[in-house]
This record gives sequence, C-alpha cells and structure tokens, in this order.
Amino acid sequence: MPDLILFNKPYGVITQFSGHSLHPTLSDHIDAPGFYPAGRLDTDSEGLLLLTNDGKLQAHIADPRHKLPKTYWVQVEGTPSEQALEQLRRGLDLGDFTTLPALAERLPEPAVWPRTPPIRVRKLIPDSWIALTIREGKNRQVRRMTAKAGLPTLRLIRVAIGPWSLAELELAPGQWRKISVEDIAARGRPAPIRAKRPLC
Repeated sequence: MPDLILFNKPYGVITQFSGHSLHPTLSDHIDAPGFYPAGRLDTDSEGLLLLTNDGKLQAHIADPRHKLPKTYWVQVEGTPSEQALEQLRRGLDLGDFTTLPALAERLPEPAVWPRTPPIRVRKLIPDSWIALTIREGKNRQVRRMTAKAGLPTLRLIRVAIGPWSLAELELAPGQWRKISVEDIAARGRPAPIRAKRPLC
C-alpha cells in the first residue's frame, strides 16, 4: 500500500540517502526504509520534498509530463516590477529551453524559519519576496528564471507540490510526516499559493 512522506528539507541537505561526504543526506533526518525521493530539491534550496515507497506514485510526482504544480517562495535581490513579474508569467527563453507560463506575484515577507547560514545581504540593494508556481522542474529552473527577469535569487523555499502544502504541516526544518494512501486519495485540489498561517 503506497505511503507518502512529506519532509521539510533544510538548507544544505542533499536529496539522497547515502554516498555523499560533503553534505548531510536524507538519512541524517529520515529513518524510513523503502522510501525514495519523488523528484529532487537542490542542496541550496529548502522546503517541501516528497518521498514514497511506491514506484508508480514516485513516477507520477516526479515525471514532468504530469505537470504537477510546484509553488516556491523566493527571496530575490531587488524589487520586482510588474514587467518582471509578467516575464515570469509569460515564460522565459533560457537558451536551452523556454519555460511554460507560470503564476507569479509579489509576496509580503513571510514568517519563515531563519536560514543557516544566513543569506548574503547587500546594504544598498533591497530584497523582496515573490511567490512562483511552475509546472515543470528542470535543473535550477527557478533561479534561472528570476535571474533572467533581473531578480537574482537569494533564498528559495518550496512550499507546495500539487495538493500538498508545507503551510498545513507545521513542520520545522528537518521534520517529516508520513501519510497513508487514504490521505493521498483525499487530496483533490491544488494547495493555495500563500499560506494562511506562518511556517515554522
């Protein structure tokens, strides 16, 4: 019977269970034999990572052909103009591919956990937050999109994948929760782009 683990991945953790000496791995946080990541999240990114013990469910979540929406809260350098947001919404030519249309909006500074190490801050340049929802997941795509729009990424937190939202879980970084197939089946609608309450 398929189960799903929802994990709040801390900054610096690599999304594999073994074989890496420079970074903490999933095995430093999750003791659940038979579970494997459904997709990935870069080492320097934080937030929601799904793991499952079912190969078909893993393929469904990870396969970009299914276009499962993924929502990110992105702290960027600079102040996003409407023109920059519209670029993100329409799709961007990144050279090797053109991104699909996305949802993008300004986000008031969210109540999230402090990052370790903290982001690099430049005193003379403001920083802002945007919420970005995409339906693909190519390598470092969000960072490349914001850079192309003139908004370099300082911090990247994935807050939702399809119907599963980190805002509903109240998980601190490094914590995880297992849900059953009944819980999976009950999820029939995408998570909201914003949390109604602060993240841990």
